[in-house]
Amino acid sequence: METMGSMLSRASSKPLPGGGNRGPMPPDTSGRGGGGGGRGDGDGLHDYRQQLQRYRLGLLFTVGSIVVLFIAFTTLFVARRGAGKFDPLTGGFRSDWVHVSLPMKILLINTVLLIVSSLLVEIARRSARMEAILVPMCSIPGVRPVRQTSLLWVGATVLAGFCFLSGQFLAWRQLRLHGIFANRGPAGTFIYLLTGTHAVHLLAGLAVLLYACIAAGPRLSLERRCITLDVSAWYWHFMTVMWVYVLLVLKLMA
Repeated sequence: METMGSMLSRASSKPLPGGGNRGPMPPDTSGRGGGGGGRGDGDGLHDYRQQLQRYRLGLLFTVGSIVVLFIAFTTLFVARRGAGKFDPLTGGFRSDWVHVSLPMKILLINTVLLIVSSLLVEIARRSARMEAILVPMCSIPGVRPVRQTSLLWVGATVLAGFCFLSGQFLAWRQLRLHGIFANRGPAGTFIYLLTGTHAVHLLAGLAVLLYACIAAGPRLSLERRCITLDVSAWYWHFMTVMWVYVLLVLKLMA
């Protein structure tokens, strides 16, 4: 009779659905496995791999469009900063760019919050992969049930994300208290444009994470949970990197 250790070793040595060597492969939890039926190898691996690759491809297109958007904003930012108004007295162009003092203390705290949330969602992604391997084995008599903690880590990520957005509102409030509005001066316009655009895209990521916590699919299906958390975690990491980029641009040019 096969021992429990050999079962775990054999399960964890299966090839990954997305290619590479990034962790254990979730088994078929959709009830379609066993008979083939024109679905590849008959154990749900082919279908799972196709779904994961399809969602990752969609994520790649989404990330690419966001990168192009922020590059366009940055290009306009640089061009507008170097432009000016024609001065008839001197016959040249005079810069009308007024430098803005950023609330760096609040923005740095927000940066720490976002980095922490990125670590939390990565833990959630890896926990979901491990649960996909270990939870089905709990049906074996004598095997201790595995506590599913991935959604708890997702909840912590969502909390940290909302704290970040609250911090952004505090930063905007601080700017307004110092007379810096979106319609007063080009520097203020670009500050609100860059930080506001990032906040909107981060809010979209929060919506997906909330879906993972609330929707029946990710809560009840280990396969759906793995796909949802894999894609949303990589998107969240990207938004963390984009925030660092936005902060550096504002610090150097605002």
